[in-house]
Amino acid sequence: MVKREDAILFSGGAQGAEAAFGAAAERFGIEEVNFSFDGHKPVRTRGLRVLNHEELHAGEVSLTYVARLMNRRYPDTPTFRKILQSIWYQINNGQEVYVVGTIEPDKTVRGGTGWGAEFAKLCNKPLFVFDQKQDSWFEWDGESWRARTGTDLPTVQHIHITGTGTRFLEENGRKAIDDLFTRSF
Repeated sequence: MVKREDAILFSGGAQGAEAAFGAAAERFGIEEVNFSFDGHKPVRTRGLRVLNHEELHAGEVSLTYVARLMNRRYPDTPTFRKILQSIWYQINNGQEVYVVGTIEPDKTVRGGTGWGAEFAKLCNKPLFVFDQKQDSWFEWDGESWRARTGTDLPTVQHIHITGTGTRFLEENGRKAIDDLFTRSF
């Protein structure tokens, strides 16, 4: 079992799931690091880490590659690029990744959050998604999503965790985050 005093949550502090992960971490006395960049307005400022231009560059990824991997188009804007770069830091620093969102039929996760989930897959990190529409936790097993239910619900197993997800957090998603922290700490 992970001790709360050893744990660190890596996130982005954005509205929705990231803010809920941060609030849960704070309630449980867990350190929080929220990666951001100049011009971004995170909801959570506890543990705020503003990335400079050089650090952002380290997380650079080809939009063409991401679009192909995700089977969708993304805006080619400086802000969107910085969002992807800051997500790189969230995933890179976590030893396991928790996401709240929606799993698409092509096995990706909807939205910008999906890049974080795909990057976690590429890095072979334990990846768990709470799908709000299906009202259930899923774990990526390397090929597909496996439902985690009952006594098999996920619990935090590493001291460095990433919590990210949709800006449009529903009540079941908020409860899933709270329950994850209650089971784990």
